Amino acid sequence: MHTPDRSHQPLRARWDPTAPGDGGNRAPRPDRDVKKQSPLGRFISTYGWRAYALPVLFVVTVLVIVDAVNGGAETASASGAPGFGRLSPRAASAGIIGAPPGDGHFPTDLPTGALPEGGPFTETGTGLWHTVAGSSPEFGEGAELHFSYTVEIEDGVDTSGFGGDTAVAAMVDSTLANPKSWSHDKKFAFRRIDRGEPDFRISLTSRDSTRKACGFDIPIDSSCFNADLRRVVLSEVRWVRGALSFEGDIGSYRQYLINHEVGHAIGYHQHQPCETDGGLAPVMMQQTFGTKNNDIAALDPDGVVPMDGKRCRFNPWPYPRG
Repeated sequence: MHTPDRSHQPLRARWDPTAPGDGGNRAPRPDRDVKKQSPLGRFISTYGWRAYALPVLFVVTVLVIVDAVNGGAETASASGAPGFGRLSPRAASAGIIGAPPGDGHFPTDLPTGALPEGGPFTETGTGLWHTVAGSSPEFGEGAELHFSYTVEIEDGVDTSGFGGDTAVAAMVDSTLANPKSWSHDKKFAFRRIDRGEPDFRISLTSRDSTRKACGFDIPIDSSCFNADLRRVVLSEVRWVRGALSFEGDIGSYRQYLINHEVGHAIGYHQHQPCETDGGLAPVMMQQTFGTKNNDIAALDPDGVVPMDGKRCRFNPWPYPRG
């Protein structure tokens, strides 16, 4: 029988090159010295040192995100946003918080804290306050703390020159409801009431009554939070005249005044220095007395503000980039 000559037939590709050929047995494949790599081994051999770096970078990224969410509010962030200190326990709220710096024994001609020129203010009120009518829905998430407040005006204080009592209340409400204010923090919620007992009273107050409520008698006008009275004492003198450091921006100064003193009321008891030279001032810095650390340190050499030459720009908000 004639055997066909296969050398002149077309080649055919096999779908399984390991299968035995027609009419013959394929020689067994030699054992391989190298074992088949796992997926992890192939990943490492392909990417080299980067295979070890990627997990580390992932962990670092997660830690940075967690730190930004949980701790960024209390310190200056990498973007330069100012911090405002740590929240004190509510049980620590007693006495006068946020009184002016020092003991009052300093020269009266210091430019820091000087009262700008401006409109008339009330030197002496009656020492009694009336509540401005009106309330608001609660704003802020309030995951931990809910605060109610009233807006009050001392009897004898004439508010007609700056819009009347309702204008003062509207400024307070709009400031605290602003997403750059304290309600930005999910811990807090606020609502204004006009009857019943509030958590604190935001009170526009004459010069003499402010000095009595804040426990000082010095030539620099200031405000404070009197925890024993649960009263946020807003100096009407400053409401009218503002502060030199705010360069005539009276609206921003009033927002600062509200946020700073309410900050004391909700637990931010400590004042803060300018943190970043040329950056925004922390809202808990005593910006009424200036935005330069050296100026405040001169008033209170034993205080928290160092004589380090840093100077900030005025800022009315806890979360200016919120």
